[in-house]
Amino acid sequence: MRILTIVGARPQIIKAAAFSREIKNNFPEIEEIIVHTGQHYDQNMSEVFFKELGIPPPQINLKVGSSSHGDQTAIMIQKIEEILVDKKPIAVVVYGDTNSTLATAIAASKIHIPIVHIEAGLRSFNKKMPEEVNRIVCDHVSTLLFSPTKSGYSNLINEGFKKELNDKASINSPNIYHCGDLMYDNSLYFSTISDKKSRILTDLDIKNKTYILATVHRNDNTDSSLKLNELFHTFLEIIKTHQIKIILPIHPRTTKMMDQLLEPNLKKKVKKTESLKIIPPVGFLDMIALEKNAQLIITDSGGVQKESYFFKKPCIILRPQTEWVEIVATKSAIITDTDSVKILKATANFLNHPELQFPPIFGDANAASFIVKEMISQFS
Repeated sequence: MRILTIVGARPQIIKAAAFSREIKNNFPEIEEIIVHTGQHYDQNMSEVFFKELGIPPPQINLKVGSSSHGDQTAIMIQKIEEILVDKKPIAVVVYGDTNSTLATAIAASKIHIPIVHIEAGLRSFNKKMPEEVNRIVCDHVSTLLFSPTKSGYSNLINEGFKKELNDKASINSPNIYHCGDLMYDNSLYFSTISDKKSRILTDLDIKNKTYILATVHRNDNTDSSLKLNELFHTFLEIIKTHQIKIILPIHPRTTKMMDQLLEPNLKKKVKKTESLKIIPPVGFLDMIALEKNAQLIITDSGGVQKESYFFKKPCIILRPQTEWVEIVATKSAIITDTDSVKILKATANFLNHPELQFPPIFGDANAASFIVKEMISQFS
């Protein structure tokens, strides 16, 4: 039983690790071929990365590289179709909402290979976001759709998908499931490894709950002079008001745009402020350590939003909306976009009133097992 798993960026490989681990440990009858499109070049994608996390490296790298959405997607459609025709899998597995996911959905559906979409049903309800278009298109040509949340499952029903499960699903009669989140499986698994291997707290000379972790990488924030300047003014104000450090692993895009867009006086203050620790990008195990030990997380990353919840940390979301609406409903996360007044108010609220509830909204950490068993039932 051969399947193809197609990923396009390092976070997707980490997500796919839970799926691959389940196959390796419990389902030897499945042959999984992992294809990396090379959508995002990542210098951390080294042999050490795969060895440290125990992740099988992709057998195939299409080396597509970065370009415009149209060029990149078109090249991937062509190359993915060639792989699908050559390998003849019974199904193809995709994750989330990248251009790699979109390209696979188009290529596979055209040649009638069933698509398994993990993280299906998520919606920000903002079609100006490329990711929103990608996830909607992929969902509507998939055969098996696995949603990590109840709201994602409800979104699919609202778009016309049926609750009733088919004995043998197809593109015309797909099955939808609420299965829990693979990244919850992964975060608990890698948390133990992080405890043993990460030295990031020692290296940065920081202790548990003495800092705020921040990440900024979305182009809506980095490419706007107004937003970027407001964010860094706000970070400095938080440090001054609360006498707390902010740790900011810096995305290369953010570094570039800071150099171009930050006001000269603000740039000087940022460089002089020792309590704003801007550090190079960190690996997954170090990121888990930073998340687990932070007092508060401020981010525009969808993945970090979820991980903040997994590790029971309050989260300020630097976006106008989020696909992870459940964490906002629990009041453990607040959407502020880059509005300084809202960020400062949310920061004060979370730092001064840390009593929060984190009900189990992302499943029981057995999503991978559920998904693999359902695939075997459907495709064998």
